[in-house]
Amino acid sequence: MSDDHRAVTQQLKTCFNGLYYSDAVLLRRVLHPEARYVTATGDELVNIGMGKYLSIIETRVSPASRGEERRDEIVSIDFAGPKTAFAKVHCAVGERYFTDFPTFIKAEGRWQIISKVFHYDIADAKQDDAKQGSAHEHQ
Repeated sequence: MSDDHRAVTQQLKTCFNGLYYSDAVLLRRVLHPEARYVTATGDELVNIGMGKYLSIIETRVSPASRGEERRDEIVSIDFAGPKTAFAKVHCAVGERYFTDFPTFIKAEGRWQIISKVFHYDIADAKQDDAKQGSAHEHQ
């Protein structure tokens, strides 16, 4: 594994921790200040900047405080040169199960997410009961 692959992997783990603990300080270490948070999953396109996204994170009840099971997974990381990487990850928060496509850039010697594009599915309560309470969500 290359140093860059290890660095992106570590940034993804930091991002997972930031989401699980609703810790905007951790997320600021990973997210570029000009990054975008985008989904077309709901009724309307969501395309917001980091200021708004981090204020949402700071005010929500954390999955950790609700005792939610961690469901973080790095599916893949691909590089498109020495300063661009693309990952596919899964994460759950509450009733939402997310497939995220974070895009990284290497700026000033460190990897940061410049866009966080994702899709989410809402867990079906009947399905969850059948799976012994396996809930799905993220943000």
